[in-house]
Amino acid sequence: MSHFERIRVMFGAAPEKPTVVTPEAKQVHSLKRMTKADFEAIKQHARDHELVTHKWRNRRWAVLILANLLFTFSFWLDIQVLEGALTASRFVGFHLIDLNSALQVMLAHKHIIVNLFIGTATVFVLWAVLGGRSFCSWVCPYHLLAEWFEWLHLKLVSKKLVSDHEFHRGTRSVFWVVFALLAVVSGYTVFETISPTGILSRALIYGPSLALGWVLLLLVFEVVYSRRAWCRYVCPIGLTYGIVGAVSPVRVEYRLDKCFHEGDCRKVCLVPHVLDVVIKGRAAEMTTPIGPDCTRCGLCVDVCPSGALVFDVKGLSKLL
Repeated sequence: MSHFERIRVMFGAAPEKPTVVTPEAKQVHSLKRMTKADFEAIKQHARDHELVTHKWRNRRWAVLILANLLFTFSFWLDIQVLEGALTASRFVGFHLIDLNSALQVMLAHKHIIVNLFIGTATVFVLWAVLGGRSFCSWVCPYHLLAEWFEWLHLKLVSKKLVSDHEFHRGTRSVFWVVFALLAVVSGYTVFETISPTGILSRALIYGPSLALGWVLLLLVFEVVYSRRAWCRYVCPIGLTYGIVGAVSPVRVEYRLDKCFHEGDCRKVCLVPHVLDVVIKGRAAEMTTPIGPDCTRCGLCVDVCPSGALVFDVKGLSKLL
């Protein structure tokens, strides 16, 4: 799949079946004849040998919590290591400005603010290297809360107390345009007012506010109606960072020859369309990088019983 095709899918288009498949991939596809019993045996083997872990999830949670607490302690202790909040901050003197926030401000003011533009440079380079929507799963505090509340949603679904309602993925692209237009028309950063990312970041640093009620409403909606609705269908931050990190060397890589297509990876994925390639017959090559809408959360890597999904740095080596 080309970079253009991956970005098109990120904006809401349905993944398409490959029209050209390499001879090696065709051979691997033709040799795989798996039954349900085979799948269960593979999963049991993975459990027995502790091949399914929470390694990447635990690392990610640790980084996310520490990053947000650094803001809090820097403010409380007045040590000026990391000042401000996630939307705009300063790390030991270097200005860091969230790319989506900077875009909203410039659209609202209707001109390019030089200092704001300079402040985004470091952030741009950082996420262009790390790639995908890694900001979402490794830094965003709402992502962590939504991940915990997702567990409750899945429990209620399994007991048939609630059902999950999906929206078209292109809805997020529509909201991206709507928030941009609102900034231009109103001269005000409307999205920043309702963004749970900014609300939670400021609450952790400066103390709680009434705005936390809005965050709670979002979480309740996701528990009782639509799984991870804000991140999947509304928030423009992930779309902005996905575009920036589209050609990042850091990615999750899929290896066809190791895959048994048991599907556990898609069950845990926040954006399962990026793992469309793991469906039997969809992979066009022996190795495929997962697209820019991937949050790099590592959940699929953790649950894969055969090591078919791994973190990789293009041109260097696999992350262990």
